[in-house]
Amino acid sequence: MRKYLLFVILILALVANANGKPEEQKQQIAKRTEHTFKLKDGGNGPQATLEAANWLVGSWKGSAFGSQFEEVWNPPSAGSMVGMFKLFDKEKGVSFYELMLLKEENNSLSLLVKHFSADFTAWEEKSDHINFKLVKVEEQAIHFSGLSFYKNGDNKIDGYIVMKQSDGTIREEKISYVRSN
Repeated sequence: MRKYLLFVILILALVANANGKPEEQKQQIAKRTEHTFKLKDGGNGPQATLEAANWLVGSWKGSAFGSQFEEVWNPPSAGSMVGMFKLFDKEKGVSFYELMLLKEENNSLSLLVKHFSADFTAWEEKSDHINFKLVKVEEQAIHFSGLSFYKNGDNKIDGYIVMKQSDGTIREEKISYVRSN
């Protein structure tokens, strides 16, 4: 009986340890909006490589913010992927551009974004950028803090970004991607 009890205690201890890490990771993640997440203060992103985002590679087009867009991602090399985004309207022309750098950092991923006006004037200061830290990776999705990409078959992506309003509230904006190459 004693051997059986020790065996049960050992199994329970192993199960508790095996479940500890995913639970710790869950505790570091908070839901931001219906489709986006964020890291809780002091939380660390999960371990990941660029392979987790490889399905973003290619040329995309779609609609967002009431306009059309084009986005291109190059394949991973030298620990990074580079992307370009252009939002435009046929009547009004270009609204803005983005240069994006997805890079491996601290055994995780960070998505750095710099915005430019139609005349290519930077929105952020010279050394500044927006940093979307990786929150979690799923089989058909990759989530950065306030920005999520959901793979929808081989040729579509549903993206969601958190937008802060002038009154301090936030809302979720959908970005619909269709592969164009």
